[in-house]
Amino acid sequence: MVKVRHQRAFYEKPAIVKHSVGTNNRLGRLASAFPHTVIDGVPVDELVHRYGSPLWVVSEITLRSKYQSMYRAFSLRYPRVAVAYSYKTNYLSGVCSILHQEGAWAEVVSGFEYEIALALGVPGDKIIFNGPLKRPEELARAISQGAMVNLDSYDELAVVEQLAEKMGRAVPVGVRVNMTVGPLTWDRFGFNLENGQALQACQRVLASPTLKLVGLHAHVGTFILDPGLYRQMAEKLGGLARYLADLGVTLEYLDVGGGFASHNTLHDQWMPAEYATPSFEQYADAICPTLINMLPQPLPLLLMEPGRALVDESMCLLTSVVSTKLLSSGQKGVVLDAGINLLPTSVWYRHEVRLAGETGTPTDGGVMEEVNLYGPLCMNIDVIQFRTALPPVRRGAVLVIKNVGAYNFTQSMQFIQPRPAVVLVNGGEVECIRAPETTAYLRELERIPQRLLTKPA
Repeated sequence: MVKVRHQRAFYEKPAIVKHSVGTNNRLGRLASAFPHTVIDGVPVDELVHRYGSPLWVVSEITLRSKYQSMYRAFSLRYPRVAVAYSYKTNYLSGVCSILHQEGAWAEVVSGFEYEIALALGVPGDKIIFNGPLKRPEELARAISQGAMVNLDSYDELAVVEQLAEKMGRAVPVGVRVNMTVGPLTWDRFGFNLENGQALQACQRVLASPTLKLVGLHAHVGTFILDPGLYRQMAEKLGGLARYLADLGVTLEYLDVGGGFASHNTLHDQWMPAEYATPSFEQYADAICPTLINMLPQPLPLLLMEPGRALVDESMCLLTSVVSTKLLSSGQKGVVLDAGINLLPTSVWYRHEVRLAGETGTPTDGGVMEEVNLYGPLCMNIDVIQFRTALPPVRRGAVLVIKNVGAYNFTQSMQFIQPRPAVVLVNGGEVECIRAPETTAYLRELERIPQRLLTKPA
């Protein structure tokens, strides 16, 4: 007969919370006191049971809704609009495919991303090719397939000109323009407007027998919470477009880039996201009337390149508690099975964290603890969040970290731990859109020289 040894229970210091009897709590309860029970009709506990922890979860309904909201906001205010999804934000094929079904173009900044777009069936004339590194062979393919190429430098201009000469035809190009907008000065990409380089680059293209200027592109920042900055950008970009129109240049498109904020909260942000993040309508109100009032008819196509604003809220990360401990500061530390290897944006954002549960009522009578959330990596900087309020948690508890769809999967790494599965949920249905990584997968591209296979004596 085999004796089963039960796990020894250790004493845990209780949380002491003041309760006022017979009075109403005017402050209410923190949202994190309420468990997150389901995602698009699928219980969180069921997802973890079927696919393990940690686990990325994509909401198809949220993703489609975000695209539709943005397109509607701009198309109601400007006659010709196209939304080009920024691949670098999250290039999971399942995510990109959903957005392309809705009508999104692809905005890519590398040959790697360009190949993903082609593999997903995006035609060349619905791909915008940006970025400072476009290899000659990548440019040649993009040009031959009719992609929109926005020039980033004079060196790149010369390369495209040489390719055009070899092809024996004029190649349409756009010019990327950088400018000072409020406190934002992203001057390392493209040609500067204030010092005259942007106009000079346009004139250089116009003087070339093998290039044709068809568009202007700008991208002035990231996570921009002030729509007024987009108005300033539209005024400056529109001013350059109007000057070119006076020279007889008819532009086919104006591209205002991305940078639209999501409903996440920056660490140094005073107001939470639900109050601070502008709506798509507010962004559109800043951009569209400004361009309409400045530009001659017919108006060029208006392009946007959103990333974060479309996908951030469509994805969450499920993670389990590995252990809890009392820190030297007296605070409680909670170690999770997901760290900054999967959630690099925790450096910038104070993500909303909820305890998973079976009901929607506050757990443990609404008792909350202030804890530090740590990842599983053997490095002291692996911190998900300091001083966050949660109901008391123990080993095995599942947490839901919300709004993680932007720049987490694409910047995640196989450091110490392989990356987990990604599932897509929609109306109660679950589909795995990326299998969990294995050791064999991670070693697949490695080669060991034969001389190293001999064991030492």
